[in-house]
Amino acid sequence: MSHTTTLRRSRTARRAASAMVIAVAALGLTACQGNDSASSSAPHSSASASAPHSPEAKSETGGSANDASSGTAKKSGMKCTDQINYAGDSRSNAEINSIGEDTGTCPAPEKGDASKGIPADPNTKCTNQIDYGNDPRDNATINSIGSDTGYCPPVQKGDTSKGVPADPNTKCTNQIDYGNDPRDNATINSIGSDTGYCPPVQSK
Repeated sequence: MSHTTTLRRSRTARRAASAMVIAVAALGLTACQGNDSASSSAPHSSASASAPHSPEAKSETGGSANDASSGTAKKSGMKCTDQINYAGDSRSNAEINSIGEDTGTCPAPEKGDASKGIPADPNTKCTNQIDYGNDPRDNATINSIGSDTGYCPPVQKGDTSKGVPADPNTKCTNQIDYGNDPRDNATINSIGSDTGYCPPVQSK
């Protein structure tokens, strides 16, 4: 075999190898373009998948406005406070009804803070709402708390060892029967005036 024939075959082999490399590169480039087009179309598919979460979809399904936790649809011509029991709600009737008028939904009742007491009726004294018979505080103090805070305070238990809370307008001897008490009326009434408690009855 001549040197010329060998050289030609070598060139042919190199051309074939180069053609193979170009073909492989072209195939890889096509695959990449395919992936790019697939990834570029992905946002469209995810966007269409998220479409049901649009506001329009909410309105079709009833929306969050009808969620029981957000309240109840207000009946035409009726106040929310006449429609729902807001007895333990810390808000005033005016505020609750205003929410109903503005939104068309009566708000869900809120539980009052038991530590504060019971929401005070602005037209009624706390001492006329709740029995504070054994509370050591006088009526003026209790009603003042209700007026200042909007809550009638929880009833406090009096210290029975001190006696019964004294009515500042009534002598202890006119509040309690001290018939068998060895102390005179002046002494008993003085204790009530000084301590705010009519002392327990003593036996002879």
